[in-house]
Amino acid sequence: MKYVWMPCGMWLIFRQSFKKHLVSELGYDEKRAAAITESAKKKYKDIIRKMPEFEVDDRFKMNAVNCALFISFLSSMDTRPSLEKATRYYTKAMMIPVMRWFCRLSGKNKFTSQDAQEMRETAEFKAADRNKYSWNMEYIPYEDGSGYEARFTKCGICTLMKEYGFYDLTPAMCRLDYDMNEAGGASVFSREHTIASGGDYCDNGYRKRERHEKSKTSSHSSIMADAHSTTAAD
Repeated sequence: MKYVWMPCGMWLIFRQSFKKHLVSELGYDEKRAAAITESAKKKYKDIIRKMPEFEVDDRFKMNAVNCALFISFLSSMDTRPSLEKATRYYTKAMMIPVMRWFCRLSGKNKFTSQDAQEMRETAEFKAADRNKYSWNMEYIPYEDGSGYEARFTKCGICTLMKEYGFYDLTPAMCRLDYDMNEAGGASVFSREHTIASGGDYCDNGYRKRERHEKSKTSSHSSIMADAHSTTAAD
């Protein structure tokens, strides 16, 4: 994959946040955080260039780019963080104002006919059959009309994290699904199985949220759920 457009843009958007939270979440001083960020930039470019180009209709390119960004910082840190610290670091680094805006924008399209059509097309596309760094999914509408499940059977994040030796920290990225969905405000997100925990698929469930309804999933419980399932699989 070429280091242009999306990969370059994602670095420019998120680099300061990843650097900032090296200090606030992982305890590095400003000087060391700057050095880690400089090292991460080189590693990020290298990871991106080693990945193949994604097909034009592949909706998951951004996910792979985000994973490359995370791996580049993990690879540059002095000490490998625990899963809990890595989760908090990645969540804080990613959930900046522009990301929250993007989530709100996506939330407005949730459960529309356009959303359903895009989900069906993505399921039929099966991008991971041709690119191991992409995803395959099934689109399963709930019979009661309350939402749907996006069941992922192949995961590019799992592939990348495993290749670079950080597979045990994959749940740190999985956790972001809860935060992004919460920021979108349109649905209640739930998940019982993940590929990272040894399951055959990730069952990402989205149910329509009533205006008065609030998500019942706390940050702590969702982090521990993903972390526990991964530990159990090991």
